[in-house]
Amino acid sequence: MSILETINNPGQLKCLQRSELPKLAVEIRNKIVRVVSKTGGHLASSLGAVELAIAIHYVFDVPTDKLVWDVGHQAYAHKLLTGRQQGFDTLRQFGGLCGFTRMSESPYDSFSTGHSSTSISASLGMACGKALKGEKSKVIAVIGDGSMTAGLAYEALNQAGDLKKDLIVILNENDMSISRNVGALSSFLSRKFSGKKLQELRKELGEFLKSLPRIGDDIYQFAKRSEESFKTFVTPGMLFEAFNFEYFGPINGHNLDHLIDILNNIKYLNEPVLLHITTRKGKGYPPAEKNPTFFHGVGCFEVRTGQCINKRTVAPTYTEMFGDTMIELAEKNEKIVAVTAAMPEGTGLVRFSEKFPDRFFDVGIAEQHGVTFAAGLATEGFKPVVAIYSTFLQRAYDQILHDVCLESLPVVFALDRGGIVGEDGATHHGLFDLSYLRSMPNMVVMAPKDENELRRMLYTSICYNGPSAIRYPRGIGIGIKVERDLNPLPIGKAEVLTEGSDILILAIGRSVCDALEAETVLRKKGICSTVVNSRFVKPLDVALFTELSVKIPRIITVEENMRQGGFGSAILECLSDEDINVRIKRIGIEDTFVEHGPQKLLRQKYHIDSAAIVEAAEKLISNDQSEA
Repeated sequence: MSILETINNPGQLKCLQRSELPKLAVEIRNKIVRVVSKTGGHLASSLGAVELAIAIHYVFDVPTDKLVWDVGHQAYAHKLLTGRQQGFDTLRQFGGLCGFTRMSESPYDSFSTGHSSTSISASLGMACGKALKGEKSKVIAVIGDGSMTAGLAYEALNQAGDLKKDLIVILNENDMSISRNVGALSSFLSRKFSGKKLQELRKELGEFLKSLPRIGDDIYQFAKRSEESFKTFVTPGMLFEAFNFEYFGPINGHNLDHLIDILNNIKYLNEPVLLHITTRKGKGYPPAEKNPTFFHGVGCFEVRTGQCINKRTVAPTYTEMFGDTMIELAEKNEKIVAVTAAMPEGTGLVRFSEKFPDRFFDVGIAEQHGVTFAAGLATEGFKPVVAIYSTFLQRAYDQILHDVCLESLPVVFALDRGGIVGEDGATHHGLFDLSYLRSMPNMVVMAPKDENELRRMLYTSICYNGPSAIRYPRGIGIGIKVERDLNPLPIGKAEVLTEGSDILILAIGRSVCDALEAETVLRKKGICSTVVNSRFVKPLDVALFTELSVKIPRIITVEENMRQGGFGSAILECLSDEDINVRIKRIGIEDTFVEHGPQKLLRQKYHIDSAAIVEAAEKLISNDQSEA
C-alpha cells in the first residue's frame, strides 16, 4: 500500500516520519497527474504546491487553524490530504469534487474560492474574528505571485499591518520573479531569523534600547535600520516590512525540511508574518514544467506525452475568431489597442500581442485598473478593446459605470466565456453580465448568434462612439463559412429568422441556435414559430418587438443568463412601457448558482436548451386552447 492511501486526514499525516514525506509528495503528484489527465483541471499550479500543502498540514492543525488557498488552483494536494482521496477521480465532474476550495465540500476548506487575490482579506477577517472570540488558533493565507498583482491583496496587507493581528501569509512565487536574491544564504538567514529564541531576544533587546533615557529611541531605530539593511541585502522583504509584516524568505518551496522548520518557527509569532517561498509550476511532471502555461488549465491529455487527446474540430472557437478579427481590424486602424488582465492566451490575444506589441497591454490580475486604464486611453483618441472573461469583469463594475459610461467613452468590452462555461463551475459561469451591463446608461450590449456575427459586432463596436459590450460563449462556433467582408450592424436592430403565427421566440446570443432547433421540432408538431435573433439586449428593437407582439401574443424569451434583470426582463419592461398585454415565458437561469459540469448537461438541467423551448411553447398553446 502506498503512503498516500494511508492518509485520510492531516492527523495521520503527522504520524509519518519526515523521511517519508518526499515519497508521499511523489505519490501525490502521480495521483494528480493521473486524475487531471482524465478530468482536466489546473495542473501546473497544483503540482508546484505539493510540498507546501504537506508542510502546512504537518505543522498546523487545520481545520482548527484556518487555511485559505487563494483562487484554489493549487489546492489539489490539500484535497488529497483532507479526506477526499476516494472522490478525487470525480474532480470537476458533475456531482463530483469542485476544482476549487468549497466550504460546503469540506470543513478543511476554510473559504470558498475561484477568483484571485481574496485570501489575505478573508484570512484577516478570520484572524480578527478569532481575536474577538478570544481564540488562539492560527490563520494562514497562501497566495501566488500572480494574485499579488491585484490591488485587493495590497489593501488587505495594508490593514493587516495596521491591525497587527496574528496572521501568516505565505507568498508562493512560481512564475513572476519578485526577487533575484534567492539562494542558500537568504534561506539560511530567514530560518535563523524566524527562530523563537531569536525573536524573543530581538523583542527584549528592542524594549531595552527604547527604555534608555533620551537616546534610547534613536539607538533602537538605528539598530532596526541596520538589521533591515542587512536583511534587504540578502532578501527582498523591504516591501512587506513596509506593511509592518515580519518577512522571512525566500525559501525553496520544494525542500520539505526547510519548510517544516520555518513553519514551526513562525507559528509561535503573534503578529503579521509573510513567508516567501519559491516553487516551480508543474514540478515533477516534465511536460508541465516545460509548458506551465498550457498546463495551467488543461483539458484531457495523454500522461506519457502530455499531448491533448481531444480531437481538433474544424470550426474555430469564438476566442480564436475574436483574436483573428482583432488583428484584421488593427491592421487597418492604428487607434485600436488591446487590454487584458493576465489572460492573453485565454482571450485569444497572443498573436495580437506579437504583431502589435506597442498596442497590447496586459495589466495583470487587476480588472479594475484595466478598465480605468482603458478609459484613459480612450480620452487620448484610442479605441481600447478590453478582453476579459465575463466572470472576471464583474470585479470592475464600478469602473465600467463611473469611469467609462458616465462620460460615454468609446471603450469596447469583449466578454469571453459568457453564459455557462462548464467544469470550472459557479465562480466562472458568465451568467450575470447581461443583467448588470444593461442597467448602465450609455452602454450598448450585444451577443452574437454565430462567428460571423461576432466579427460584425466587433467591427460595430469599433465604429461606435461610445461604450459597448459583446458577450460570447466558451467553445467552438457553429461552423459556418466565415464572411471576409465586414459590415457594421445597425445599433439596436434585431433579425427575423423564421416566420410563424403561433409562437414568437425572442432569443439572444448562442441561445438563438437552440431557438432554431426548437422551431424545427415545433413545426413538425404543427406549431409555427417566428424566431428572432435579437442581437442587442440594449438598445432593444422596440419597433419590431412591438409589432410582432401585437400579432403573436404568445412569447418565449431565451437567454443564457440570470432571469433577474436579464434579456427577458428587458422584453417585459419594453412591452409594459408600450401597454401591450401578452402571455410570456422567460427561459433563463433561475435564482441560483450553477454548479460545475459539462455545458450540454447543465443547459439541460437548468432548462435553457431547445427541449425547454419546445416544452414552453406547447404549454403556452395548451393554456390558450383550454381557455378558449
